[in-house]
Amino acid sequence: MNQPLAYIHPGAKIAKNVVVEPFTTIHNNVSIGEGTWIGSNVTIMEGARIGKNCNIFPGAIISAPPQDLKYKGEETTVEIGNNTTIRECATINKGTSDRMRTVIGKNCLIMAYCHIAHDCIVGNNCIFSNNSTLAGHVTIGDNVVLAGLVAVHQFVSIGNHAFVTGGSLVRKDVPPYVKGAREPMSYVGINSVGLRRRGFPAEKIREIQNIYRILYQKNYNNSQAVQIIEAEMEATPERDEILQFIRDSQRGIMKGYFSTN
Repeated sequence: MNQPLAYIHPGAKIAKNVVVEPFTTIHNNVSIGEGTWIGSNVTIMEGARIGKNCNIFPGAIISAPPQDLKYKGEETTVEIGNNTTIRECATINKGTSDRMRTVIGKNCLIMAYCHIAHDCIVGNNCIFSNNSTLAGHVTIGDNVVLAGLVAVHQFVSIGNHAFVTGGSLVRKDVPPYVKGAREPMSYVGINSVGLRRRGFPAEKIREIQNIYRILYQKNYNNSQAVQIIEAEMEATPERDEILQFIRDSQRGIMKGYFSTN
Protein backbone atom coordinates (compact mmCIF):
# COMPACT_ATOMS: atom_id res chain seq x y z
CA MET A 1 0.00 0.00 0.00
CA ASN A 2 2.95 2.34 0.52
CA GLN A 3 2.73 4.29 -2.73
CA PRO A 4 4.64 7.59 -2.59
CA LEU A 5 2.96 8.96 -5.74
CA ALA A 6 -0.56 8.55 -4.31
CA TYR A 7 -2.20 10.75 -1.67
CA ILE A 8 -3.89 8.87 1.17
CA HIS A 9 -5.46 10.90 3.97
CA PRO A 10 -4.24 9.83 7.41
CA GLY A 11 -7.87 9.32 8.47
CA ALA A 12 -8.58 6.71 5.79
CA LYS A 13 -8.88 3.12 7.04
CA ILE A 14 -7.21 0.86 4.52
CA ALA A 15 -6.40 -2.84 4.97
CA LYS A 16 -2.70 -3.69 4.87
CA ASN A 17 -2.77 -5.66 1.64
CA VAL A 18 -4.69 -3.10 -0.43
CA VAL A 19 -2.79 -1.99 -3.55
CA VAL A 20 -2.98 1.70 -4.45
CA GLU A 21 -1.45 2.68 -7.78
CA PRO A 22 0.23 6.07 -8.51
CA PHE A 23 -1.63 9.38 -8.72
CA THR A 24 -4.69 8.15 -6.84
CA THR A 25 -6.30 10.31 -4.15
CA ILE A 26 -8.07 8.82 -1.12
CA HIS A 27 -9.84 11.28 1.17
CA ASN A 28 -10.67 11.21 4.89
CA ASN A 29 -13.46 8.98 6.26
CA VAL A 30 -12.87 6.19 3.73
CA SER A 31 -12.56 2.48 4.44
CA ILE A 32 -11.21 -0.11 1.99
CA GLY A 33 -11.24 -3.86 2.63
CA GLU A 34 -8.56 -6.50 2.21
CA GLY A 35 -7.36 -7.52 -1.21
CA THR A 36 -8.76 -4.52 -3.05
CA TRP A 37 -6.84 -2.97 -5.95
CA ILE A 38 -7.13 0.76 -6.68
CA GLY A 39 -5.82 1.77 -10.11
CA SER A 40 -4.05 4.97 -11.10
CA ASN A 41 -5.85 8.33 -11.13
CA VAL A 42 -8.79 7.11 -9.05
CA THR A 43 -10.46 9.56 -6.65
CA ILE A 44 -12.17 8.12 -3.57
CA MET A 45 -13.92 10.82 -1.58
CA GLU A 46 -15.30 11.05 1.95
CA GLY A 47 -17.93 8.50 2.87
CA ALA A 48 -16.73 5.62 0.68
CA ARG A 49 -17.05 2.14 2.20
CA ILE A 50 -15.38 -0.33 -0.17
CA GLY A 51 -15.39 -4.06 0.56
CA LYS A 52 -12.85 -6.82 0.12
CA ASN A 53 -11.28 -7.95 -3.16
CA CYS A 54 -12.71 -5.12 -5.24
CA ASN A 55 -11.04 -3.72 -8.36
CA ILE A 56 -11.37 -0.02 -9.18
CA PHE A 57 -9.91 0.99 -12.51
CA PRO A 58 -8.23 4.27 -13.56
CA GLY A 59 -10.30 7.43 -13.67
CA ALA A 60 -13.16 6.19 -11.47
CA ILE A 61 -14.61 8.65 -8.94
CA ILE A 62 -16.26 7.09 -5.90
CA SER A 63 -18.40 8.93 -3.32
CA ALA A 64 -18.43 12.37 -4.91
CA PRO A 65 -21.13 14.69 -3.53
CA PRO A 66 -24.53 14.21 -5.18
CA GLN A 67 -25.46 16.26 -8.23
CA ASP A 68 -28.62 17.30 -6.40
CA LEU A 69 -29.48 20.84 -5.31
CA LYS A 70 -31.15 19.64 -2.12
CA TYR A 71 -27.88 18.17 -0.83
CA LYS A 72 -26.52 20.39 1.95
CA GLY A 73 -23.38 18.55 2.93
CA GLU A 74 -24.89 15.83 5.10
CA GLU A 75 -22.59 12.96 6.12
CA THR A 76 -23.66 10.28 3.69
CA THR A 77 -21.96 7.24 2.16
CA VAL A 78 -21.31 5.00 -0.81
CA GLU A 79 -21.17 1.31 0.11
CA ILE A 80 -19.59 -1.15 -2.35
CA GLY A 81 -19.80 -4.88 -1.63
CA ASN A 82 -17.05 -7.47 -1.80
CA ASN A 83 -15.66 -8.67 -5.14
CA THR A 84 -17.15 -5.81 -7.15
CA THR A 85 -15.33 -4.31 -10.12
CA ILE A 86 -15.66 -0.64 -11.11
CA ARG A 87 -14.18 0.02 -14.55
CA GLU A 88 -12.60 3.12 -16.08
CA CYS A 89 -14.14 6.54 -15.45
CA ALA A 90 -17.27 5.24 -13.75
CA THR A 91 -18.79 7.69 -11.26
CA ILE A 92 -20.75 6.76 -8.13
CA ASN A 93 -22.25 9.56 -6.02
CA LYS A 94 -23.02 9.26 -2.33
CA GLY A 95 -26.50 9.62 -0.84
CA THR A 96 -28.59 12.58 0.22
CA SER A 97 -30.84 12.98 3.25
CA ASP A 98 -33.41 10.75 1.50
CA ARG A 99 -31.64 7.41 1.94
CA MET A 100 -28.31 8.66 3.35
CA ARG A 101 -26.40 6.19 1.20
CA THR A 102 -25.79 4.78 -2.25
CA VAL A 103 -25.25 1.01 -2.29
CA ILE A 104 -23.63 -1.35 -4.80
CA GLY A 105 -23.91 -5.02 -3.83
CA LYS A 106 -21.43 -7.89 -3.97
CA ASN A 107 -19.95 -9.42 -7.13
CA CYS A 108 -21.09 -6.62 -9.43
CA LEU A 109 -19.43 -5.40 -12.62
CA ILE A 110 -19.87 -1.70 -13.37
CA MET A 111 -18.29 -1.07 -16.77
CA ALA A 112 -16.55 2.01 -18.11
CA TYR A 113 -18.29 5.42 -18.01
CA CYS A 114 -21.32 4.21 -16.06
CA HIS A 115 -22.90 6.70 -13.68
CA ILE A 116 -24.74 5.73 -10.49
CA ALA A 117 -26.40 8.73 -8.89
CA HIS A 118 -27.27 9.48 -5.28
CA ASP A 119 -29.48 7.20 -3.18
CA CYS A 120 -29.43 4.31 -5.65
CA ILE A 121 -29.61 0.79 -4.23
CA VAL A 122 -28.12 -1.92 -6.47
CA GLY A 123 -28.29 -5.61 -5.55
CA ASN A 124 -25.74 -8.40 -5.88
CA ASN A 125 -24.35 -9.97 -9.07
CA CYS A 126 -25.43 -7.10 -11.33
CA ILE A 127 -23.75 -6.15 -14.62
CA PHE A 128 -24.02 -2.63 -16.04
CA SER A 129 -22.49 -2.29 -19.50
CA ASN A 130 -20.67 0.78 -20.77
CA ASN A 131 -22.30 4.20 -20.35
CA SER A 132 -25.34 2.93 -18.48
CA THR A 133 -26.72 5.67 -16.22
CA LEU A 134 -28.91 5.57 -13.12
CA ALA A 135 -30.64 8.75 -12.00
CA GLY A 136 -31.22 9.29 -8.29
CA HIS A 137 -33.26 7.03 -6.00
CA VAL A 138 -33.25 4.04 -8.37
CA THR A 139 -33.66 0.55 -6.85
CA ILE A 140 -32.27 -2.47 -8.68
CA GLY A 141 -32.55 -6.09 -7.56
CA ASP A 142 -30.08 -8.97 -7.76
CA ASN A 143 -28.75 -10.48 -11.01
CA VAL A 144 -29.89 -7.56 -13.16
CA VAL A 145 -28.14 -6.84 -16.48
CA LEU A 146 -28.24 -3.42 -18.15
CA ALA A 147 -26.79 -3.42 -21.65
CA GLY A 148 -24.85 -0.43 -22.97
CA LEU A 149 -26.25 3.12 -23.00
CA VAL A 150 -29.26 2.34 -20.82
CA ALA A 151 -30.69 5.38 -19.02
CA VAL A 152 -32.87 4.78 -15.94
CA HIS A 153 -35.28 7.50 -14.76
CA GLN A 154 -35.22 8.59 -11.12
CA PHE A 155 -37.29 6.55 -8.64
CA VAL A 156 -37.57 3.59 -11.03
CA SER A 157 -37.34 0.03 -9.68
CA ILE A 158 -35.99 -2.96 -11.62
CA GLY A 159 -36.74 -6.44 -10.30
CA ASN A 160 -34.46 -9.43 -9.76
CA HIS A 161 -33.10 -11.23 -12.85
CA ALA A 162 -34.34 -8.57 -15.29
CA PHE A 163 -32.48 -7.75 -18.52
CA VAL A 164 -32.67 -4.36 -20.26
CA THR A 165 -31.42 -4.11 -23.85
CA GLY A 166 -28.93 -1.51 -25.03
CA GLY A 167 -29.98 2.08 -25.60
CA SER A 168 -33.22 1.73 -23.64
CA LEU A 169 -34.85 4.61 -21.77
CA VAL A 170 -36.30 3.10 -18.59
CA ARG A 171 -39.19 5.34 -17.51
CA LYS A 172 -41.35 2.70 -15.78
CA ASP A 173 -40.65 -0.08 -13.31
CA VAL A 174 -39.32 -3.32 -14.79
CA PRO A 175 -40.75 -6.44 -13.10
CA PRO A 176 -38.60 -9.42 -12.06
CA TYR A 177 -37.43 -12.06 -14.56
CA VAL A 178 -38.31 -10.13 -17.74
CA LYS A 179 -36.60 -8.54 -20.75
CA GLY A 180 -37.27 -4.92 -21.63
CA ALA A 181 -36.56 -3.52 -25.11
CA ARG A 182 -37.71 -1.16 -27.89
CA GLU A 183 -38.92 2.44 -27.59
CA PRO A 184 -40.92 3.09 -25.57
CA MET A 185 -39.39 0.29 -23.54
CA SER A 186 -41.76 -2.66 -23.37
CA TYR A 187 -42.01 -6.26 -22.24
CA VAL A 188 -40.55 -8.61 -24.87
CA GLY A 189 -40.53 -11.88 -22.94
CA ILE A 190 -38.89 -13.31 -19.87
CA ASN A 191 -35.15 -13.46 -19.38
CA SER A 192 -35.07 -17.19 -20.09
CA VAL A 193 -31.38 -17.26 -21.09
CA GLY A 194 -30.34 -15.59 -17.84
CA LEU A 195 -32.60 -17.84 -15.79
CA ARG A 196 -31.20 -21.02 -17.39
CA ARG A 197 -27.65 -19.81 -16.78
CA ARG A 198 -28.51 -19.33 -13.11
CA GLY A 199 -29.90 -22.83 -12.73
CA PHE A 200 -33.66 -22.24 -12.93
CA PRO A 201 -35.33 -25.53 -13.94
CA ALA A 202 -37.50 -25.66 -17.06
CA GLU A 203 -40.74 -26.01 -15.10
CA LYS A 204 -39.96 -22.87 -13.08
CA ILE A 205 -39.24 -20.92 -16.27
CA ARG A 206 -42.58 -22.10 -17.72
CA GLU A 207 -44.35 -20.98 -14.55
CA ILE A 208 -42.87 -17.48 -14.87
CA GLN A 209 -43.78 -17.38 -18.58
CA ASN A 210 -47.39 -18.29 -17.78
CA ILE A 211 -47.63 -15.51 -15.19
CA TYR A 212 -46.42 -12.91 -17.66
CA ARG A 213 -48.70 -14.23 -20.44
CA ILE A 214 -51.65 -13.35 -18.21
CA LEU A 215 -50.18 -9.96 -17.36
CA TYR A 216 -49.04 -8.91 -20.83
CA GLN A 217 -50.79 -10.99 -23.48
CA LYS A 218 -54.40 -11.49 -22.36
CA ASN A 219 -55.66 -7.89 -22.67
CA TYR A 220 -56.33 -7.51 -18.95
CA ASN A 221 -55.48 -4.37 -17.06
CA ASN A 222 -52.93 -4.80 -14.28
CA SER A 223 -55.48 -5.06 -11.49
CA GLN A 224 -57.44 -7.75 -13.33
CA ALA A 225 -54.26 -9.65 -14.20
CA VAL A 226 -53.08 -9.61 -10.59
CA GLN A 227 -56.43 -11.01 -9.39
CA ILE A 228 -56.39 -13.79 -12.00
CA ILE A 229 -52.77 -14.72 -11.33
CA GLU A 230 -53.44 -14.90 -7.60
CA ALA A 231 -56.60 -16.97 -8.09
CA GLU A 232 -55.41 -19.36 -10.80
CA MET A 233 -51.64 -19.77 -10.32
CA GLU A 234 -50.18 -21.87 -7.53
CA ALA A 235 -48.52 -19.82 -4.80
CA THR A 236 -44.73 -19.96 -5.21
CA PRO A 237 -41.94 -17.59 -4.17
CA GLU A 238 -41.61 -16.37 -7.78
CA ARG A 239 -45.34 -15.77 -8.22
CA ASP A 240 -45.57 -13.90 -4.94
CA GLU A 241 -42.46 -11.85 -5.75
CA ILE A 242 -43.95 -10.74 -9.08
CA LEU A 243 -47.32 -9.85 -7.54
CA GLN A 244 -45.70 -7.90 -4.71
CA PHE A 245 -43.51 -5.98 -7.15
CA ILE A 246 -46.57 -4.93 -9.17
CA ARG A 247 -48.47 -3.89 -6.04
CA ASP A 248 -45.52 -1.89 -4.71
CA SER A 249 -44.79 -0.09 -7.99
CA GLN A 250 -44.96 3.68 -7.60
CA ARG A 251 -44.30 4.62 -11.23
CA GLY A 252 -46.28 1.78 -12.79
CA ILE A 253 -44.75 -1.16 -14.61
CA MET A 254 -43.63 -1.08 -18.23
CA LYS A 255 -46.23 -1.91 -20.87
CA GLY A 256 -46.47 -4.85 -23.20
CA TYR A 257 -45.07 -4.37 -26.70
CA PHE A 258 -47.50 -3.39 -29.41
CA SER A 259 -46.87 -2.59 -33.06
CA THR A 260 -47.89 0.79 -34.47
CA ASN A 261 -47.80 -0.51 -38.05
